[in-house]
Amino acid sequence: MPIAPRYLLPTGITLARMVAVPVMVYLIIDDRLAAAFWIFVLAGVSDALDGYLAKRLDAASNIGAYLDPLADKALLVAAFLTLGHMEHIPLWLVILIVFRDVVIVGGAILYHTLTQALKMEPLFISKLNTAAQIIFVGLVLAKLGVGITATAITEIGAYIVALTTVASGGAYVWKWGKRAFAYEERE
Repeated sequence: MPIAPRYLLPTGITLARMVAVPVMVYLIIDDRLAAAFWIFVLAGVSDALDGYLAKRLDAASNIGAYLDPLADKALLVAAFLTLGHMEHIPLWLVILIVFRDVVIVGGAILYHTLTQALKMEPLFISKLNTAAQIIFVGLVLAKLGVGITATAITEIGAYIVALTTVASGGAYVWKWGKRAFAYEERE
């Protein structure tokens, strides 16, 4: 069955965002932080653009529903790991973010294994957390790469990201745990 052309544009943009991840990592490690900042900005714009096009072109797809958050996670986790490794952001924050993502992905795999019924349903707090992470990484890269003075904002931003990360992780554990136990009771 051929793929409808309307699906190709938003999905292609999502895939391009995934390709941008190793480029951004390389640029950060190579201390070309201005270029890394602009790649990150383009990736952020592409995230908004692919969602807009999927809605506008009536091109929302199951593959897009899985690829879009995967591309976001790849971009953000890579940015946090690399910036943490280069000592541009606190290590405790990197550990917290990676731990939350491991718990969520592990929980999703477990839930799907048990029920065969996993649907991608991002929670509002998770969307807020993703936005906070994007803004934080953007500000850190802007400070490092293009000289924007944002020291106080990035320090406060680290705690906002930490708070939304804990809240989002807890919300997912609660929601999917509740569903898993309800499923177990039906069996």
